[in-house]
Amino acid sequence: MKELAKAYNPKDVEDKIYKMWEESGYFSPEGKEDKKTFFAKASKVRPFVIAIPPPNVTGELHMGHALNNTLQDVLIRKKRMEGVPTLWVPGTDHAGIATEFKVEQKLLKEEKIGKQDLGREKFIEKVWEWKDHFESTILGQLKKLGCSCDWSRTRFTMDEGYSKAVLSSFKNYWDKGYIYQGERIVNWCPRCHTTLSDLELEYKEEKGKLWFIRYPLAVKSDANPEREDYIVVATTRPETMLGDTAVAVNPSDERYKELVGKKVIVPLVDREVPIIADEAVEKEFGAGALKVTPGSDITDWEIGQRHSLEIIKAIDEDGLITDVGGPYCGMDRIKARERILEDLGKIGLLVKEEELIHNVSNCYRCATNIEPLVSKQWFVKMDKLVKPAIEVVEEREVKFIPDRWSKVYLDWMGNIRDWCISRQIWWGHRIPVWYKEDEIKVSLESPGEGWVQDEDVLDTWFSSALWPFATLGWPEETDDLKYFYPNSMSVTARDIINLWEARMIYSGIEFMNKPPFGEILINPTIFNKEGKRMSKSLGTGVDPLELIEKYGSDATRFGLLYLNTGTQDIKFSEETIQMAKTFMNKIWNAARFVQMKLGDYEQKGELVFTENTDADREIKGKLEEVKRNYNENLEKYRFGQAAEGIYHFFWHEFCDKYIEKAKEQIPYPLPENPDEKLIKETKDNLLYILKESLVMLHPMVPFITEEIYQSLPIDGKKEFLMIEKWGG
Repeated sequence: MKELAKAYNPKDVEDKIYKMWEESGYFSPEGKEDKKTFFAKASKVRPFVIAIPPPNVTGELHMGHALNNTLQDVLIRKKRMEGVPTLWVPGTDHAGIATEFKVEQKLLKEEKIGKQDLGREKFIEKVWEWKDHFESTILGQLKKLGCSCDWSRTRFTMDEGYSKAVLSSFKNYWDKGYIYQGERIVNWCPRCHTTLSDLELEYKEEKGKLWFIRYPLAVKSDANPEREDYIVVATTRPETMLGDTAVAVNPSDERYKELVGKKVIVPLVDREVPIIADEAVEKEFGAGALKVTPGSDITDWEIGQRHSLEIIKAIDEDGLITDVGGPYCGMDRIKARERILEDLGKIGLLVKEEELIHNVSNCYRCATNIEPLVSKQWFVKMDKLVKPAIEVVEEREVKFIPDRWSKVYLDWMGNIRDWCISRQIWWGHRIPVWYKEDEIKVSLESPGEGWVQDEDVLDTWFSSALWPFATLGWPEETDDLKYFYPNSMSVTARDIINLWEARMIYSGIEFMNKPPFGEILINPTIFNKEGKRMSKSLGTGVDPLELIEKYGSDATRFGLLYLNTGTQDIKFSEETIQMAKTFMNKIWNAARFVQMKLGDYEQKGELVFTENTDADREIKGKLEEVKRNYNENLEKYRFGQAAEGIYHFFWHEFCDKYIEKAKEQIPYPLPENPDEKLIKETKDNLLYILKESLVMLHPMVPFITEEIYQSLPIDGKKEFLMIEKWGG
C-alpha cells in the first residue's frame, strides 16, 4: 500500500495524475480498444457527447471558462463512470474580428506597423503564429483545470477539414437560393472597418441630448393660415440630417394629419422631402415627428423600404461626412454634429435641447460607436431556416435548462432578420465566390486562371454554427459522425444563446436533418463579489489559473460548483475557494487516518459493508441517502446542492461521527483479546465508505480522489478511479 504524504500538496499530484490519465487512453470513448472494434461493439449503445464551446484564440481562459468547463467535466466524468461511451470534443475558435484586432494591436505596439503595411498574406502569417501560441496556452489551461477531453479529436475552426465544412455549407446555402448579395443597412465599425451582427454590439447607457429642429414647409398651408410654416423633429444625431429623405409622423396623430403628403425643406442642404405616415413613429417621443434617414438608421431603413424612399449615404466607412454634406464634407461625424448645431442656431432652426439617457451601440472589440450605413454585403435568408428551429424548441425536442431561456431564444428567432455573413477583415474563411469579368461562381477552389476571389471573409459565427457536426468530420460520412451525432447536450452562457445556440440548431437541422443536441444547459454568469462584471481590463477580473496555483485545481473546481446554486448570476467569493481547499485537506487527512488504521491490511475478495454497530447502521443509511440525493441533483444539474450534500456527508457524518466511532472499534493499542472479526469488518467498512465517497467526489475533484484511490488496498479495483463503477 502506497503511503499518502503527511500533507496534501496539489502541485505534487495534479500534473503527475493528469499525465497518467492522458497516457491511459481513457479520455477517448474507445479507451484501450482500436476504433474498428469499438464502433462494432458500441453501435447499439447511445453515447454521451458534448462538444466544448471552443474558446477564442484571443488570449487566456477566464472565470467563465473555468465554471463552464468544470460543469462539463463533471457530467463527462460521471457518464464515463456509468460505463457510457463518452466523448468530449475539445477545440478552439479562430474568432475573426477579435483575434485580428489583438494581432493589430500587438504589431502596432511592438513593431510600429499596421496590417496594411504587411499586406494580407504576411499579416495572416502573423495571426497564425498568434493562434499557435495561444491555442497551446488555452489547451494547457484546460488540462490544468482537469478537463478530461479527448485530445486526439481536438479541432480548430480553420483547420483543413473544418474549413472544407464551412465552404461546403456556404455552397449548400447558395445552391438552395438562401444566400444573396445586396445593399442593406448594416452595423459598421469605422475603426475595424467591418460589419457586425446585432449580437456583436455592446450597448452602453450614456447621458445624451435630444435636439429639436425646425424643418420649414416647402409650401405654407392655405387651408390653415394660422398653422406654423414648419414641423419640429427631434433627434439624437443631427449630423445624419444631411441624408434625410423624408419626415414621418404616426398616421393616428391628429396634430399632423393635414401635413401628410406635403413637403418640407431639410435645413442646411435645402433638399425637398415628403411628409409621410408610418406606424413605426412613436407619437410620444420628442415632438412626434421623425426625420427619416434610410442610409443611417435601421428603423429609418425599414420605413424607407415601405415608402420607396431615396437612400442617401451621408456618412462613409471612416465615419466622415460624404460629399452630399456640402460644407461639412470630409468632417468627422462628431465634429460635424457640433458644427451643424451651431449653424442651425445661427439661422433660428434649433428650437431646444433636452437631456436624456439612451443606449449607445459600440463595437464589442474596440468600443468605437457603431455607424449604421448602407453597404453591399452577403446575406443568408432566414425565413426557411428559422421555422423548424423554432418548432424543435416549442415542441421540447430541444430543451433549455433552466426553461426560462427558451423564451429568450424564441423571442429572438421570431423577430430575426436576414443574417449579414460578410466581414471586411483578413482573418477567417474567405468567401468562396469567384469573379471573372461579368461571371460569378461559387466554388471551394479556384475555377481556374483569371478568376478573382471575393475579398471578404465569413462571419465567425457562420463557422461556429457547424461545430457539433463539423468536429465529427462532416461533410464526410465518418464513423464519428454516424455514431456521435447528435450530441447529447450543449453547455454554454446566456450571452451566446442567439449568437451560437440558435445558429447551431438551424444548421444542424439544415445539414444533418436533426437538431444538434437535446438539451442546452445555461450556466450562471460570474460577477465579482460587488456584483460587477469580471474584466481584466477593468481590474475586476480573477484569473482562474492564479486560483489553481494558489489553492489547487480541485479546490477551484469545488468552490465554483458550490457557488452554482441555480441562480442566474454568481457573485464570486475567494473565501469559497478557501473553504474548498480546507475541505480537500479534510478528505486527505481522513484518507490518511484510514490508512493508519488499516496498517498492513490487504482487503481480499469483494469489498462489502457489515452492519455490526449502531454507528455502522447509521453511516450506511446516511451513505445511501447522500448517494440518492447526489445522483438526483447531478441528473437535474443542481451542482451546488450536490456539492453541499457530499461536503456535509463526508465532513460531518463520516469524519466527525463514524471515524470517531471507528477509533473505538479499532482501539489503539490493541487489547489482549481483540475482537478480530469486528476490527477486520470495521477496516472494510472504512475502506467501503471512503471508496464510495471518492467515487461520488471524483467528477468534482478528480485529482485528489484519484491519488487517494491509487493508494487504497482494495482487491480487484480498477486501473483508475475515473473508470470505476458509478455508485450514485
